[in-house]
Amino acid sequence: MAIRNRRLTCACPGFAAAISLAALCVLTPSTAFAVADLLETPARSTELATTSLLNDVTRAGDSERLVAVGERGHIIYSDDGGAKWTQASVPVSVTLTGVDFGSASHGWAVGHSGAVLHSSDSGANWTLQMTGIQAANLAIAGVQQEIEALEQRLETAAEEDVGDLEWAMDDLTFGLENMQADLSVGPVNPFLDVWFEDADRGFVIGAYGMIFHTVDGGSQWQDWARKLDNGDNYHLNAITKIGGGALVIVGEAGQIHVSEDNGITWDRRDSGYEGSLFGVTGTDNSGEALAFGLRGTVMHTTDNGQSWDRVQTGSSTTLNDGASAGERLVLVGNNGTLVTRDGANDAFKETLRADRLGLMGVVINGPQKLLLVGEGGVVLMEGDAGLVEQGAVE
Repeated sequence: MAIRNRRLTCACPGFAAAISLAALCVLTPSTAFAVADLLETPARSTELATTSLLNDVTRAGDSERLVAVGERGHIIYSDDGGAKWTQASVPVSVTLTGVDFGSASHGWAVGHSGAVLHSSDSGANWTLQMTGIQAANLAIAGVQQEIEALEQRLETAAEEDVGDLEWAMDDLTFGLENMQADLSVGPVNPFLDVWFEDADRGFVIGAYGMIFHTVDGGSQWQDWARKLDNGDNYHLNAITKIGGGALVIVGEAGQIHVSEDNGITWDRRDSGYEGSLFGVTGTDNSGEALAFGLRGTVMHTTDNGQSWDRVQTGSSTTLNDGASAGERLVLVGNNGTLVTRDGANDAFKETLRADRLGLMGVVINGPQKLLLVGEGGVVLMEGDAGLVEQGAVE
């Protein structure tokens, strides 16, 4: 069974993730209204959907259907390995950054403006399930509850504990004020990735430490941010389940969070790397994962993240996504970069596509076949250079 990683950064042409995220924070009120409008504007049907920026691709559960998401609310799907694609009906026009399926029928896509979309028909039609405004209100309510609980503790706290509790109160109050200020601007913060266990249970993660959990297919969401050791609210970029069942989240500032109880509790694991990690993928081996990101950095663990080693791949290009099938491993990144390993004991090899267009997602489509998505839309590769022209959207 092929195992792939979950998603990356706030994707935009040029892949200047940090710049694009920063730009979202300085929107004027008029821009914020324009962003909100994109949540109410259905994606336009276009023959360019297969050649425009696509940020993620996955299979619909255990089926053969492939589903890819990208800019302007584009979602496309294919039932023939990527030769022909059909554009889905999508109620928003925001850039979509991640997609995952909990079953062959039920899928979720996430993106800018805090958009969370759901499909119950294998990706053909989508409905808007949550927006950034709803997410912000949930997060604010959670912090307010924490402040109320802390106020009660202060009333009965021992004198030697008062200073620490007041310090914690200041942090919560400051964070609450920032969240309320963001809310006044509009739904500006993006979700960056999504993972679902089945048709009911899953997570969405994103900028500034956003993480929400559902157990009923997204009818209701719970703010999970306080369950992670991420007091600085660093961006959370990717989430996946690895062999053996552990969930892994990676993000900004070298963050790696691991849950061994299906997301109920999380431990922060130290890899020794402090740069941004944009993706994580498991293998067929229990406890094994590779986390990757800036400047070609690849970190490797075989014990659910308790210890990490840096892998030398020969690449210095930012890596965005990865997939594995058996012992084969493929990582993709900026400038048309592919980093591959055919066997567990083989060395990594870096190759560059001639078009140098950034790659954002990969699915292993067969022994010598890859389906890639990125700046140039959909690309089918066979062997080292066997490029097949993508089909038009029907």
